[in-house]
Amino acid sequence: MVARALALANARYWSTVAPVVRVELARWRARAEAIADPRLRALALAKLDGERFNAEAGAMLATHAPRAHRADAVRAIVALQVLFDLLDGLTEQRLADPLGDGERLFAPFLDALRPGCATAPHADALPGALAPRGEQPAGAAGGYLLELSDAARAALARLPARAAVIDLAQASACRAAQAQVRMHAAPALGAGQLREWAQAQARGTGLGWRELLAGAASSVLVVHALVVAAARPDATTVQAARLADAYLSICVLLTLLDSLVDEQRDERAGRAGYVSLYEDRELLAQALDETAARALAQARTLPDARHHVLMLTGVVAYYASTPAARAERARPLVARVQRALPLVAPTLVFMRAWRLTRGARARARGRSNHTASVY
Repeated sequence: MVARALALANARYWSTVAPVVRVELARWRARAEAIADPRLRALALAKLDGERFNAEAGAMLATHAPRAHRADAVRAIVALQVLFDLLDGLTEQRLADPLGDGERLFAPFLDALRPGCATAPHADALPGALAPRGEQPAGAAGGYLLELSDAARAALARLPARAAVIDLAQASACRAAQAQVRMHAAPALGAGQLREWAQAQARGTGLGWRELLAGAASSVLVVHALVVAAARPDATTVQAARLADAYLSICVLLTLLDSLVDEQRDERAGRAGYVSLYEDRELLAQALDETAARALAQARTLPDARHHVLMLTGVVAYYASTPAARAERARPLVARVQRALPLVAPTLVFMRAWRLTRGARARARGRSNHTASVY
């Protein structure tokens, strides 16, 4: 069943989703090249080039959207993901007020999910060169952030069941923003504020505070799933709530696996990743086991369960296909998660082939850029 869903999603992706993703990413790259501030322009372009898979993968969810509304779902997902990735990079930098400045930076992301919202009401407080439109030249980064926000909001407004999902999407976006801001603020403000926030958020969710924090950090994926639900005219708020819960569990697994395969790199850079919040390996292993079982059980209860199980399996295969997943410390934990899920093996083959193709394309782009620079 999952194998059939993989074949169907693959066909839909390359025929109706990938072309829209390419156009949108090219559009935003051209816009980023016009940012006046060289430091911010460089960061925006680095995020687009280095993390484009985040938008490509998020858009895979849109294979489940009705064809009539699929393109708008993709446009919203790409704009939200590009915006989120850039804000993640900006809040990693040293800020005078790590929480306050971080929250102000994320205002355009949250505003994208507010109906009829004026362009970033808090943008006048954006740090440094990130002033709103009208207060900087047209190429300023603030204008770029707000244009991404406006584009996502406009695409969402065209989706038929937007009203059924928007409150949950706003809550998920707020949770994602807070988790990112607070995690990045931890070196300056300590981990106490992080734990206190996560403990409060975890109440009633069935998740521990570490797992809630991990799930919140990548909850932009929950927002993407809700965008796709909004594309279905028959979507209800009850269905959206079940979907959001299931994808929060998937996000827990996503963040922990991401941190696990990056663990040695983070340690060399002196960064504290999400797996460092676990006192010992057995506690981390238990969290991974329980999260995988929870995510699979929740995905199987959703309408069109095969599609959602496929998304869960794809997340695991993506991280399991990285060379770092074969490192001594990561390998046994990644293997445990793989064993807990159906049909990871064929999805893993697909992901490894994709990585080879992506690497070849990156090398080709590098040669092309080198040739251009010579002339």
